[in-house]
Amino acid sequence: MNIRTDLAVEARELHAENIDGVENEEIKRGNITISKITVINEAGAKALGKPVGRYITADIAPLSEDSGFDSEAAGVLSEELENLLPKDGAVLVTGLGNNDITPDALGPKTASHILATRHITGETAKLAGLDNLRKVAVLAPGVLGQTGIETGEIIAGIAAKIRPAAVIVIDALASHRLKRLGCTVQMTDTGISPGSGVGNNRKEISKATLGIPVIAIGVPTVVEASTLAYDITGSEPDSKRLSEIEPRGSKMIVTPREIDTLISRAAALISHAINCALQKSLSPDDLMMLVS
Repeated sequence: MNIRTDLAVEARELHAENIDGVENEEIKRGNITISKITVINEAGAKALGKPVGRYITADIAPLSEDSGFDSEAAGVLSEELENLLPKDGAVLVTGLGNNDITPDALGPKTASHILATRHITGETAKLAGLDNLRKVAVLAPGVLGQTGIETGEIIAGIAAKIRPAAVIVIDALASHRLKRLGCTVQMTDTGISPGSGVGNNRKEISKATLGIPVIAIGVPTVVEASTLAYDITGSEPDSKRLSEIEPRGSKMIVTPREIDTLISRAAALISHAINCALQKSLSPDDLMMLVS
């Protein structure tokens, strides 16, 4: 059975032994567990099913619980993101997904809280006391079914025009474990294939396709029904059982009933982490005020 997951840490957990070409480190940052997986060569990439690069996974408090804004998690994510980004240069932040489909709305909702600064220049910036800001452009391109244009084509066209030093993409992900829905954040420097979280992979957005670093950030919001059954029972469905649930059952996508709250809080958390990583001249409180 093909266990589908967008999380490198879950792909690693599916292997009982160490994987040649894959390094793994786990650290504790307060109440947050950080798993750092590095795929160092093609042998490791083939074994793990993930491209060569760095994968940082943070296990945080469930976003669906009424515990308020997690400033500790935002701080940790901001520091880890800063380590993945170039130190200087403009950044294009892109929220992938469909704002009309709640489990897929993480990207555009996060983008709506990013502080766009590329247009603040000259005397305007000085008068506002914002002349030390890093240049940031923000984009929520929608999906192919809405625009008729591949998301990767839109991002490539804009990146060619404004020439950012890096691109950050935010998208919803798929997990294979219920326990990771809404309480895990993954960051990677390998880019992303839009729509992967809902099984509709599109053109890859990565350094290979854009020519500049692409940092992907995501939160798992869905799990496939067949993968969910495997996670719950611990056993692979036999061919007879699979034939009973085809063609609709095995392709169902399951999401938590509190998905609206989860997406809203995940967007607030990730956007604040991005803003703090990009705008070091402003305090977290000032950034909160500017985007509220």
